[in-house]
Amino acid sequence: MIRVGIGHDTHRLEAGRKLILGGIMVDHPRGLSGHSDADIVLHALTDAILGAAGLGDIGDAFPDTDPANKNLDSAVFLRHSLGQIATLGWHLINVDVIIFAQEPKLGAIKSRIKDNLACLLGIDVSNVNVKAKTGEKVGFIGRAEAMSCQVVVLLGRS
Repeated sequence: MIRVGIGHDTHRLEAGRKLILGGIMVDHPRGLSGHSDADIVLHALTDAILGAAGLGDIGDAFPDTDPANKNLDSAVFLRHSLGQIATLGWHLINVDVIIFAQEPKLGAIKSRIKDNLACLLGIDVSNVNVKAKTGEKVGFIGRAEAMSCQVVVLLGRS
């Protein structure tokens, strides 16, 4: 038995914030604005996992109205979703990630994000893919006002 999940997240870029993507600190003068650490990759990944298992979304489990989630490391969200699916007998098969960002250019750090995701997920790095796309200077992504991420996951159960 298999299930597919899709996750998406978007956050504005803001001066004075750290830029964290897939749990990796990225050197950039602006970071993503959000209640937690605003890691769009881990947020979209968490949503995809929860969605594939029919468990709602990240906002259900970790609402941005809860002060306990303020500046929280998004790996907490991911570990929670992995625990939830494990109790239901699901396991992660593979992950495909697209990060949409005009800046910074992500080509040089995609492999670091991929390696970190594989470690966080407890799966082989060959089962994780990370792509980066620019906005071609169109829209809020292209104007470097924000970044987005889209993730697809495949879950399996024996």
